[in-house]
Amino acid sequence: MSDVDFQQRSYPVPGPPTANLADILERVLDKGIVIAGDIKIDLLDIELLTIRLRLFVASVDTAKKAGIDWWETDPALSSRASRSALQEENRALRERLEALEANMKDELPES
Repeated sequence: MSDVDFQQRSYPVPGPPTANLADILERVLDKGIVIAGDIKIDLLDIELLTIRLRLFVASVDTAKKAGIDWWETDPALSSRASRSALQEENRALRERLEALEANMKDELPES
């Protein structure tokens, strides 16, 4: 009988490289991720409530590339949008005032 070497050798198992949270977050923000879902509540085949949830997680640049920029035009979220909304309202009111003044001049009898 011969001596047989029964040593077990362990080799690293190849697999996907591990990534830390920062790498994963960077990848998600760079590419973007969409999570969508619907919640529907029915009672006796009568739809009582439907809630649709859509979540888009991405960086600002990625969102802009996707055509999403509502935070820039919402007056509640952007001071620039708020100023723009006020300027637009002011312009519209001035136009209405000018139109009313012109109508009043036309309706007044000449003395």
